[in-house]
Amino acid sequence: MNISGTSYKSYAQNHGGRVLLLFLLFLLALYEFYTMGITGFALVCFIPVIALAIIMTFRFRMFVFWTLCFVNYFIQFKNLPFNFPASVPNELLEIILLILAIIEVEELKFERTANIMLWSLLIWCGFCTIEVLNDTCGLGINVGAWYTGARMMAFQLLYAFMVYILYITDPKKLTTYLYIWGGLALFAVFWLWKQKTFGFTDAENAWLQSRGRTTHILYGGTLIRYFSIYSDAANFGIGMASTAVAFLIFALTSRIWKHRIFFLLVGAGCTWAMFPSGTRTAIFCLFAGITVYIFLSKSFKIAVPLTIFFGLFVFLLAFTTIGNSNQSIRRMRSAFNRSDASATTRTVNQETMRKYLAEAPWGIGIGMNYDNVPANNKYRKLSTLPPDSEYVFIWQHTGIIGITFFLITTAIMFIGACWVVLFKIKSPSLRGIGSGLCCAFVAIQLGGYGNQVLMQFPNCLVFYGGLALVYALPFFEGEWKEYEESLFAKQEEKKRLKLEKKKALRV
Repeated sequence: MNISGTSYKSYAQNHGGRVLLLFLLFLLALYEFYTMGITGFALVCFIPVIALAIIMTFRFRMFVFWTLCFVNYFIQFKNLPFNFPASVPNELLEIILLILAIIEVEELKFERTANIMLWSLLIWCGFCTIEVLNDTCGLGINVGAWYTGARMMAFQLLYAFMVYILYITDPKKLTTYLYIWGGLALFAVFWLWKQKTFGFTDAENAWLQSRGRTTHILYGGTLIRYFSIYSDAANFGIGMASTAVAFLIFALTSRIWKHRIFFLLVGAGCTWAMFPSGTRTAIFCLFAGITVYIFLSKSFKIAVPLTIFFGLFVFLLAFTTIGNSNQSIRRMRSAFNRSDASATTRTVNQETMRKYLAEAPWGIGIGMNYDNVPANNKYRKLSTLPPDSEYVFIWQHTGIIGITFFLITTAIMFIGACWVVLFKIKSPSLRGIGSGLCCAFVAIQLGGYGNQVLMQFPNCLVFYGGLALVYALPFFEGEWKEYEESLFAKQEEKKRLKLEKKKALRV
């Protein structure tokens, strides 16, 4: 290649700095390889990747948000080679997104955040912050343990609210998010099918035979509770039931056929997936979500068929033996058995907790558990009892005062979201999305009453973030109507062309 002096000078002026930087990095990599070996060489070679990630972060904020959605869903996947606390990647991405929002404040709609859900979350986070002073166990103030617990119990709820309401700001982003959420849920359904059909991976089997053995291998090994990419079967079953509620409602209310088919596929797949999980609470989560939708729909045409269909479904499970040849169905049917042994054990544990907590109205303290409460402590027994429920866990650590705060703030933010759906959104399809998100929130809350899944991954971000979206919907309803009309027009045009083609073939 022949480069003239003028063109070479121009090239050097435009690209010389980059070439020099790469050359210096290359020399540094060689030096590190000589002094530290392959580890140092790899660290230097990774610098451009870090620089690229930083550039992508600032130039493409939504890329970071979509990354958060994927990371949140797969962080509990047992086949990942990483070994670090599950909350760290989520929290880092959320903090990055909030920092970016503050830096580019003019482009983001901060006025959308000033709603009753934000105030409710701030009250709950404020209470959990005060809990740092709780010394019920008489061990002094342990800021480290408190912060570890408060991040999961309170602060991640606020992060979820902020990133969803600040970053999903128009119809296209909302539709993209629903497709990503649905796609991730379908992957979880697929992985469940893979586990049932081809068996577990080495990592999954190792967990199943150790920590999961007593709760996931039942009836002498004849029934396996499947967990897919989630942390455990309870988390998976309730997450699937809550997701099914949302997508079935989306499918009922969407005007766009390709959206409706996709939503129905996700809803049906998640409904099927909750049965192999063996999580009996999931049945009640599904029913609770659909029941709430009967009221939010404001339509007898929808309410009557849904009531009949799900009433018949409950009747078949509770009062017949249809399908008893399938162990998963038998397991789900036992949810209606009041004398079930596991329910009795939970009741006994909660009665024991009640005796201790009568003298501890603030609970034993956030972050206090069997790892840091010594054997000779009065509350050692309370710290070792399995809560088996998110609500009981909150009661255990924050007492009657804490669980009261949590219930009130949760009720306020849910009622506020229902108010938005009922009175602020006029578009039927957008109201359907809001209704689906509200009903899914009810479903996951009921799951939190029965199992310790509410603050787990991916549930917390998906369902608290989803409720935050309900408050954002009225702000872009006008754009939504235009967006939906354009898609509907294309759909009708395709239908018209298809009919014309059929008529032409007949001739």
